[in-house]
Amino acid sequence: MIKFARCIILAVAALFGTVAIGQQAPPLPPAGTLLAPPPPGLSAGLAEASRLIRDGDYAGATAKIDAALAQNARDPQARFLRGIVQTDQGDVDDAMATYIALTEDYPELPEPHNNLAVIWAQKGRYDMAKTELETALAARPDYAVAHENLGDVYSRLAAAEYDRALSLDKTNKSAQTKLALVRELYAVAPSSNAPKPVVPKPTATKSLAPPKPIK
Repeated sequence: MIKFARCIILAVAALFGTVAIGQQAPPLPPAGTLLAPPPPGLSAGLAEASRLIRDGDYAGATAKIDAALAQNARDPQARFLRGIVQTDQGDVDDAMATYIALTEDYPELPEPHNNLAVIWAQKGRYDMAKTELETALAARPDYAVAHENLGDVYSRLAAAEYDRALSLDKTNKSAQTKLALVRELYAVAPSSNAPKPVVPKPTATKSLAPPKPIK
């Protein structure tokens, strides 16, 4: 199934130093225990926004996100979380615009490309999903979620080609067998139109260039 990245964690040093990609705010602890501090680089307000999103409190999360963006309109974490809210609430076009703007301003971040791929896949545009995932992997070759998603997209593209081959030659036993195998794969683990949250593993930091002026 095509998986949806839920969070970007940015560890920003003085003068916009470094960026750690792919972590996620920790789940809520059992009742009666203290909440852990937010992950490094994620402000308290955005950590709370991430928790509110998980709880389905999109109004509360949006208030936290808006507050962060009022301080820094180019904050990639806040903008990414806004895209999550938009996607979860079905505002797909707005979510796409949010993610596209992030890919333009921060091309080194793979998660916005991954989430664009999810949306394109939901629309049946597996060619566009493939392009976005390849771009994500060019930015971060060890992004396991994007590798898995790309495999799913390849299998969908393959199924379409096997089906096309059969429409042209219904006696093609090889295409019949291959199409059956792909369909069996998705019968075991069917794709869903709902994006799935993931918890990517932390990776090494990389440099993040100073933000450009807002256009």
